[in-house]
Amino acid sequence: MSNVSDELKREIWSNFSEMQHIFLATVDGNQPKVRPVTLIRLKDRFFVATGSNDAKVRQLKQNPKAEFCLLLEKGESKGTLRAECSAKIVMDKGVKADVYHKVAFLKEFWKSPEDLGYTLVELQPSAFEYMKPGTIESVKVQL
Repeated sequence: MSNVSDELKREIWSNFSEMQHIFLATVDGNQPKVRPVTLIRLKDRFFVATGSNDAKVRQLKQNPKAEFCLLLEKGESKGTLRAECSAKIVMDKGVKADVYHKVAFLKEFWKSPEDLGYTLVELQPSAFEYMKPGTIESVKVQL
């Protein structure tokens, strides 16, 4: 791995905060479905909390391939950061509780980490496509 690649990966990861709004795409049959969600970053792991009966849960159980897009802004310049992901429903009660207790807004929707209506999805990126603000070309980085 070259230093340029390591530097680029660090730059990509620096665009993520603990929480940010993204657009998440799943697959429903042969049709992509996109919706805004809150991406939660804990260390170098990404999560989305959602209702257990939401369509995205059913879609990800049928096909774990997903992609998300984070819009980037630097001054007047815009860019994007897309991630190709594999999604999995988190079954580990400790991880679900850890995320639940660290993210205040989850308590507005679910009574506890054991609430049957609370589903935690982990998004595991395999590649990023990065269009730095102020540029018109993107670069793909495999993880």
